[in-house]
Amino acid sequence: MRVLSVASECVPLVKTGGLADVAGALPAALAGQGVEMRTILPGYPAVLAAQAAEPLRQIPELFGGPARILRGTLGKTVLYLLDAPHLYARDGTIYLGPDGKDWPDNPQRFAALDRAAALIAAEGIEGWRPQILHLHDWQAGLSPVYLRQLGATDVKTLLTIHNIAFQGLAPAHLLGALQLPAHLFNPQGFEYWGKISALKAGIVFADKVSTVSPTYAEELLTPAFGMGLEGVLADRAGDFTGILNGIDLEAWKPPYGQPAGKAPLRRALRKEFGLPEADGPLCVVISRLTGQKGLDLLLEALPTLLDCGGQLAVLGSGDSALESAFRAAAERYPGVGLRLGYDEALAHRMIAGGDAILVPSRFEPCGLTQLYGLRFGTLPVVSLTGGLADTVINASAAGLAAGVATGLQFHPVDASALSRALRRLCELWRQPRVWSRMANAAMAQPVGWDASAAAYAELFRTMTR
Repeated sequence: MRVLSVASECVPLVKTGGLADVAGALPAALAGQGVEMRTILPGYPAVLAAQAAEPLRQIPELFGGPARILRGTLGKTVLYLLDAPHLYARDGTIYLGPDGKDWPDNPQRFAALDRAAALIAAEGIEGWRPQILHLHDWQAGLSPVYLRQLGATDVKTLLTIHNIAFQGLAPAHLLGALQLPAHLFNPQGFEYWGKISALKAGIVFADKVSTVSPTYAEELLTPAFGMGLEGVLADRAGDFTGILNGIDLEAWKPPYGQPAGKAPLRRALRKEFGLPEADGPLCVVISRLTGQKGLDLLLEALPTLLDCGGQLAVLGSGDSALESAFRAAAERYPGVGLRLGYDEALAHRMIAGGDAILVPSRFEPCGLTQLYGLRFGTLPVVSLTGGLADTVINASAAGLAAGVATGLQFHPVDASALSRALRRLCELWRQPRVWSRMANAAMAQPVGWDASAAAYAELFRTMTR
């Protein structure tokens, strides 16, 4: 089965979030399921510099300038790069300019990716033509519309929503510039409150729609989580499913076989963050510092953790107010350490040396850090939402009695409930047998791609029958 993955980011080449992890891991995971997945990615400067890519096709004009499709590699699989310097050769990040704001031509930048993917689907490339386009988030959402224009109705499409909060909105006057058919700019098409919505285009016109956990799929059908698109998704309910993300088990492999092996790594992590020895659990946070991630709630609940003897090490960046608040907490409390920014190697050391990982998100489509925590026996403390609800088994009386508890869940998502969960965490820490049993259960939890890859492969088969 031939599938072309259309993504705006992909590990190990470029990453801002979990979408990149999924796009990077799926091709190899699906290879064992009889699926040949190739990937098309924008030719950002850093990506082109890392690839010895060869040109395959010229596109004389693509939303403001010439472009080429290049052939590179992604592990053992084929990678196509859209080389369009007028759209991608610039400073800043892949979505934001040096001023921290969205690039004003983001609609054109990712419409170009979609157009190139549709061309490959319609005409093939180097003798290869996909049966399915796997579309990731709004950046790939216009692909089904372009497929229709090119008459490639035999190619099926699956849109995967990684985070519905990002919808790819563009002003209506760009209809012509984006080469979109005006007759589809209506409430039954891709019009959203007077604007073009690339994500809505994908939801409406893709053959199937998925998201990254079963619980998030249910949540997206409600006004509380659907971000205004719950009705559109309800109309597609028969074609909408949730498939849980996995993680790369080799990239995230603990350097110990039992949780007791954490001891020297915990000491080293405390030293790295300037934390004193303590008689409570060392908790870690690896996250974007945003309201979605519930980190303002953690600041409110922090005194409870510290009063119980716990400590906190934070790695992340984001909202300036939250950065300042965590900086102040680190200066005020000896038990709080902070690193602003992101450091992949440090993230691994934190997961390995920490006792618990805190993920108090207000909403979380899937979440990956709790999966890393499970893999390393670093007990997750999570809000009861989205993929967090699907992956962590709560330390309830029943969970502990059955020996299957792998962490703590709290609800409602507020500071009081989080404080209670942190107090409970410290109580469990002082019961070494119980803690060890939970940590071993966490490490035994399947968090790889096997089950999820099989689910994607089966979905692809149903689409091509």
